[in-house]
Amino acid sequence: MPWPVRPSVFLLLVPLAACRPAPTVGWSGYAEGDYVYVAAPLAGRLDTLAVQAGQTVARGALLFALDDEPERAALDEARSRADSARAQAANTETGRRREEIAVTQAQLGQARTQAALAARELVRQQGLLAQGFVSAARIDDAQAALDQARARVAELEAALAVARLPARRDEQRAALAQAEAASQALRGSDWRATQKQQHATLDAQVADTYFRAGEYVPAGQPVLALLPPGAVKARFFVPEAEVATLAAGQTVQLSCDGCGAPIPARIRRIATRAEYTPPVIYSNAQRARLVFLVEAWPEPKDAARLRPGQPLDVRRAAP
Repeated sequence: MPWPVRPSVFLLLVPLAACRPAPTVGWSGYAEGDYVYVAAPLAGRLDTLAVQAGQTVARGALLFALDDEPERAALDEARSRADSARAQAANTETGRRREEIAVTQAQLGQARTQAALAARELVRQQGLLAQGFVSAARIDDAQAALDQARARVAELEAALAVARLPARRDEQRAALAQAEAASQALRGSDWRATQKQQHATLDAQVADTYFRAGEYVPAGQPVLALLPPGAVKARFFVPEAEVATLAAGQTVQLSCDGCGAPIPARIRRIATRAEYTPPVIYSNAQRARLVFLVEAWPEPKDAARLRPGQPLDVRRAAP
């Protein structure tokens, strides 16, 4: 027969049953990698995929190359336009060509000769007028011819001076601005041509590739993912009742199958918003309706022992 329960014992058990359960000693999580997704800002056909998944690449190594024929053609055009603009800008800083100046000088010499002849003719006509052989009208004609010859000399002297001058300041500034614009266009074309080839910016392991040679790659679409050394972190979910006991900078212990000794990791981030049910659940015993995401980072030497997607057991580090 069942043992009778004394009233005093029953009253003692009631408050114990009403007590809040003690917080769990650990949480479930998983390892996740901070991948570097490599893409080209321009679209094009994938001509060369120089790496494969699982391969280790060094900084500066070629990863992939897209078809760059349109960009190379645009680069050549921009280079020609820049050369033309620079030549035009340089031309405004000098006078006319030497041959053109020589033509003006020859015309000036001819005009000076004509002026000298007109001057002598005027003197001769004045002598004839004094002797009574010509009328005064001949003097007026000779004087007009001399004035015309001297005006021609003045005109060619001014033309020769102008031919030796550079262009006006406004024209020079406009030519220099056009040359600068052409240089910047050349710079942009060169950048677009170089972006069709992507190189590794750091030592890393190729985690995965998403395209094969010959396929069309949209602009900005990652072609592959890199996993740098030490870029593996722990993500775990803490119930709402326990998240207040954690803070950034605290140390936790990570355990996983085949990892050996627990791995220390430092908390860097605690989510500011709660979520319902972790997206990845490895243990029904750890399930909670309202949880907060927490991220902790191990040292780079210890991160090499973890693999992205690996289930983890997380516990508080011993003080």
